[in-house]
Amino acid sequence: MKTDIQIAQEAKMQHIREVGAKLNIAEEELDFYGKYKAKVTDELLERVKDEKDGKLILVTAINPTPAGEGKTTTSVGLGEAFGKLNKKAMIALREPSLGPCFGIKGGAAGGGYAQVVPMEDLNLHFTGDFHAITSANNLLAAMMDNHIHQGNALNIDTNQIVWKRCLDMNDRVLRNIVVGLGRKADGVVREDHFIITVASEIMAILCLATDMKDLKERLGRIIVAYTYDGEPVTAEQLHAVGSMAALLKDALRPNLIQTLEHTPAFVHGGPFANIAHGCNSVRATKTALKLADYVVTEAGFGADLGAEKFFDIKCRMAGLHPDAVVIVATVRALKYNGGVPKTELSAENLDALKAGIVNLEKHIENVQKFGVPAVVTLNRFATDTDTELQFVKEFCEAHGCEFSLSEVWEKGGEGGIDLANKVMKTIETKESHFKPLYENELSLKEKIHCIATEIYGADGVTYDAAASKALARIEELGFGNLPICMAKNQYSLSDDATKLGRPTGFTVNIREVYVNAGAGFVVAITGNVMTMPGLPKSPAADRIDVSDDGVITGLF
Repeated sequence: MKTDIQIAQEAKMQHIREVGAKLNIAEEELDFYGKYKAKVTDELLERVKDEKDGKLILVTAINPTPAGEGKTTTSVGLGEAFGKLNKKAMIALREPSLGPCFGIKGGAAGGGYAQVVPMEDLNLHFTGDFHAITSANNLLAAMMDNHIHQGNALNIDTNQIVWKRCLDMNDRVLRNIVVGLGRKADGVVREDHFIITVASEIMAILCLATDMKDLKERLGRIIVAYTYDGEPVTAEQLHAVGSMAALLKDALRPNLIQTLEHTPAFVHGGPFANIAHGCNSVRATKTALKLADYVVTEAGFGADLGAEKFFDIKCRMAGLHPDAVVIVATVRALKYNGGVPKTELSAENLDALKAGIVNLEKHIENVQKFGVPAVVTLNRFATDTDTELQFVKEFCEAHGCEFSLSEVWEKGGEGGIDLANKVMKTIETKESHFKPLYENELSLKEKIHCIATEIYGADGVTYDAAASKALARIEELGFGNLPICMAKNQYSLSDDATKLGRPTGFTVNIREVYVNAGAGFVVAITGNVMTMPGLPKSPAADRIDVSDDGVITGLF
C-alpha cells in the first residue's frame, strides 16, 4: 500500500493559474510561489467582495483518538466530491505547524487520495506565513525588552510582562527561561517564556483580521505588559505596529493550492484548537464564499474545541452563517471510546461500540445547540462490519442526522459522493438557525461556566486563585464583553485526557486566564495544557530524510 507522501509525490498537478481559472480568478490576480502555489492579490479580494455568498460547510469530529478519525481527509474528499458532481466548490483549511509535523501528529494535508498538494511544501515552509508571524511576534518582544533597557519610560513592571517569544517547533526547554544574563549591555535579567507560533496572539490576529487597517488596529491593542501601577502597556505604545505590519503584509493574503483532483483550496493561517481558536483565516473563508457555491472548511480537533470556537469566536466576529456541519467519526475510534485497546479495534465488538458512541452523541447534541443541521460520516475501514455500520447509521438517524459512509481515503472524490449528496440534501431541507452559545453581555465566569457545562458536560467550574484574580482584573479593564477561548486537552470532553466516552460528574479547573486584546478574546487555560509542546520519545523527525536526488521521505 502506498504511503500518503508517495501518493502525493506521484500526483500530476495543474499549474496554479489553471486551478484559479476554475473560480474565474485571473492570472494577474495571483502572485506565484513557483508553479503550484500562489497568494491571491488584494485586487481579487476587492473585486469579489460584493458577490453572493456560497454555502458554508464546517467539518468537525469526535474527540481524537490513536485510532484516527480523518477530519482533514474528509474535508478534502468532500470538496473533491462536489467537483465530481460538477459543483463549484472550494476548500478552506489551516496551514500545518512544523511542531507536530516533526513531533507525533505528523502533517496536515489530508490522506490517501484526498490530499492537498504540494504536500511537502505545505507541511514545511509553504509560503513563509508562519515565519512572518514568528518574526513579528519576536520583533515585538525585542522592542519591549529594548524599551526597558533604554530607560523604561513606560514604567513597565518586569514581573508583569505577559508577552512571550515564540517558535514554530515543539521545544519544551524553552517554556521557562531566563534572559538578559551577562553584562549590563545585554539587557535586564528577567524570567521569560516561549510559546509555539500557532499559540501566538499574532497568529490569531492574522486569522481574524479583515484587511490591513483591521490588522494594524488589532496589533496596536496587543497587551505586552503592565506598569507598576497595574495599567496595560500595548504594542502601539511601543511604536511596534508599523514594523510588525510590514512583516505580515504578504502573510495576510490567502494561499491558493489544489487537491489531488485539482479542486481549489485556500490554506491560510493555523492556530491550534487546544490552545488557540483553531480556525483558518476569516479572509480565506470569506473570499472562498464569494468564489464558490460550496465552501468546505474545518476546525481543529473535536467539536468541543474547534467547532465551539468556530461558532463562538470566528462566526461571531466575522458575521459568518454556517449552513451545515459534518461530524467525522470511525467505528474504530468509537470502540476505543468504549474501552477497547488500540490493538483490538479490528475485531467486531458491538458492546464497545454502544458504550463509546456516547462521545459522538454528545458532539451531535453540541452542534445542534448552535442551531446548525448536522451530517455524520464514518471514515470506513476494511475491518468495519455491516452490523457495526448499521448500528451507527440507525443511531445517527434517530438523533436527527443524515448519515453517510466515506471512502475518500481510498477513492478520492468518488468515495465522497454520497456524503456530498447528503450534505446538499441537508442544506436544502433543513434551514440553519445559527446562533452563538452565549451572549457577549454575560460575565466572563458565566461564559466559561456555559461552555464547561453545556459543551463539555461538566457539573461546574473551579478556579485557581490567580485565575479568579485575573478574570476580575480583565473585566475591570473593560474586556468583559469578549468571547472565551478555552485551552483544553483534545482527547476528552473533560479537562482530564484519560476520561473517554461521555464523562459525567466532573468539574473543569481554570488555572490561568489572560486577555488577547488584539485578537479580541479571553483565553482560559484548563488542566495541564501547555502552550509550548514537547517532542515525544520517538518523534517523527527520527524518520524524515531527503534522498541524494532531493526527494523527501518519511513525511506523513
